[in-house]
Amino acid sequence: MFETYTIPQDLHEAESMVKSLEVYLKQDQLYGSVGGGFFTSGRMPALTVGSLVMRLRRLHLFTPRLDDKQVAKLGEISVLHEAVRREWRHHYEEKLKREVKSRLDAMRPFFEEAKDTQQASKIYGPEVLRRTISEECFIALEDLNVDTSEMRALARAIDSRLRSYVTATGKFYWDDQLMDAYPQPKFWWLYSAPP
Repeated sequence: MFETYTIPQDLHEAESMVKSLEVYLKQDQLYGSVGGGFFTSGRMPALTVGSLVMRLRRLHLFTPRLDDKQVAKLGEISVLHEAVRREWRHHYEEKLKREVKSRLDAMRPFFEEAKDTQQASKIYGPEVLRRTISEECFIALEDLNVDTSEMRALARAIDSRLRSYVTATGKFYWDDQLMDAYPQPKFWWLYSAPP
């Protein structure tokens, strides 16, 4: 189970990520740090385009839950995000494509380790995050009219294997506050778990 979700934390992380986005896009590494220095990120998650767009999509969906100050902050973050995305579009798209492949490939060890069914439930959490962020990357790429058919084939292969290790539970895997952002048919792995 994921830790408790809070809008202020999502907003803070999105703001920190978007402020570092341009520098990150110019660099080759896929997983960056917020603030530019090795020790500056603290408890912040790694900066990737997928982790940023995941937060932005959720926050926009949750706009009715935001107070006026939070709505204004989200507006500022969104304007900066759009400006950087427009100026560095090629780099932005390439990072998203690399991230999809990286996150899906990173799921492969789970299938070996999950053969031990007692171990599977203990190690499922990171796979849920990897698969969710890869789907957020797909959403972002498709919004940019990028052909994702080859990457979707990879995702279908991973999903097929994943389905053989989990069963539908109907219970949302993360904090229930996030359910509205992740409908069951599209994000089925968030409503499943190893038996």
